[in-house]
Amino acid sequence: MSVLAVLAVFVSRLADAVEPLFAASATAAAVVLFTVLVRVALHPLTRAAFRGERARAALAPRLAELKRRHPGPRNADRLQKAVQEMYAEAGTSPLAGCLPLLVQLPVFFVMYQVFSADRIGGEDNGLLTQGLFGTPLGSRWTEVLGNGGVFGPHGLVFLGLFAAIAAVAGWTVLRARRAMAAGQGPVPPAGDEPGAAVMGRMVRVMPLMAFGTLVTAAVVPLAAGLYLLTTTAWTAAERAWLQHRWDGRSSP
Repeated sequence: MSVLAVLAVFVSRLADAVEPLFAASATAAAVVLFTVLVRVALHPLTRAAFRGERARAALAPRLAELKRRHPGPRNADRLQKAVQEMYAEAGTSPLAGCLPLLVQLPVFFVMYQVFSADRIGGEDNGLLTQGLFGTPLGSRWTEVLGNGGVFGPHGLVFLGLFAAIAAVAGWTVLRARRAMAAGQGPVPPAGDEPGAAVMGRMVRVMPLMAFGTLVTAAVVPLAAGLYLLTTTAWTAAERAWLQHRWDGRSSP
């Protein structure tokens, strides 16, 4: 059985389990529940990434001292080795913060494929006909515009999705800016650190990626948009909770 078939069967069974509560929108609720299960499974990685961010902030003075001891291109190899040893001693990595996002990408891709394929495992994909408030989960915003327009019954479902994603994105960006202003956010690595180029771009772009999710939701199936809304809302709430515990001096 293919990965698509496995996910389709799993979502269908979740939908059957929650149908008494959500009726015709049971499959949409199953997509949300599946996303929550994925994020619960990834929580240990998220905690490790959060601790890594805080460790990087704490190591910033030591990094500056290492750069002072090993200045110039001639000492680049010594500096890189010293930085690696420093991170190993602290039990963290410059790329630790990327892991939760990277692990989620294949899951999102499979979800996208499940609600884009007309047939799965040689059979018609019944999930495409399931809906959220009457809007098929396999439909896209560009498609429903021709069926009632922006403020038609299907268009309003997408507008509600976009509004929810925009609200989460705004809150995420606001919290990220406040954290960085307070010296609590991710610290961009120096240019001579291992993985600096990748991690540096991630740190700078990550807050804006919240609004990139809004653009993505406009072109993917409604079910994939629900996945994006759920995972971004989970991320925002999870980071707020971890920050609260950290500020309370309770190790997350």
